[in-house]
Amino acid sequence: MSPTDPAAAPSGAADNPVLSVAELRKSFGSNQVLKSIDLSVSQGQVLALIGPSGSGKTTVLRCLNGLEIPDGGRVAFRGGPAVDFGQRVSRKQLAALRDQSGMVFQHYNLFPHRTVLENIIEGPVQVQKRPKAEAVREAEDLLRRVGLHDKKDQYPHQLSGGQQQRVGIVRALALKPALLLFDEPTSALDPELVGDVLHVIKELAEDGWTMVMVTHELAFAREVASEVVFMDGGVVVERGHPDQVLRDPHEERTRQFVHRLLNPF
Repeated sequence: MSPTDPAAAPSGAADNPVLSVAELRKSFGSNQVLKSIDLSVSQGQVLALIGPSGSGKTTVLRCLNGLEIPDGGRVAFRGGPAVDFGQRVSRKQLAALRDQSGMVFQHYNLFPHRTVLENIIEGPVQVQKRPKAEAVREAEDLLRRVGLHDKKDQYPHQLSGGQQQRVGIVRALALKPALLLFDEPTSALDPELVGDVLHVIKELAEDGWTMVMVTHELAFAREVASEVVFMDGGVVVERGHPDQVLRDPHEERTRQFVHRLLNPF
């Protein structure tokens, strides 16, 4: 799935951020989940978000693709005008924001009553209004690349969890987004199925896709990520190169979290 493929990573200058986030805030009732998040992701970068449960990592992803509406802050893609959530945001602005990213969910979120192929072409045909024949052709090509072309006419319940997650990845790729968002993509999988999914994600990283990934797989983050961001209590506590954050963190909160995850017993 190299950047030269028709359904692969969008082009862009390495010094031009694909994503810029400033002062992102989100509360649910009296619980302020995101207090003021600043992020920037460059073309081809893989940003890994780590942190304890409830730290706000998934909420960041959901705000980036419009599944949650932030209370404040600004989000901009590919150097375009920022969507300012401190003001009234139109449906057109939200649609444009959602069109920039493809989300891979923790629990797959495939339509159970539709086949693998139908799940994948839903977005390109119904949302992006692309010709069905083109969407089918590109979906089948992507399925071949993840080893699932022979499953195209099956339904989600006929697949293993790892296969369903690979379909979820293909569904996101089929939208040709500027940014791929992964929300704990292996946490719902049996241990023996994790490797296949991580292999696909690693190939995407090697092919130059731009990603933001919430993960508890620290060894994988160290191998694949360009930058690791540790969140806790709705704020960014520490960020930096994976070797620095995961092997020699500056902040005590980061050190405790990493030690606990790497030494659970």
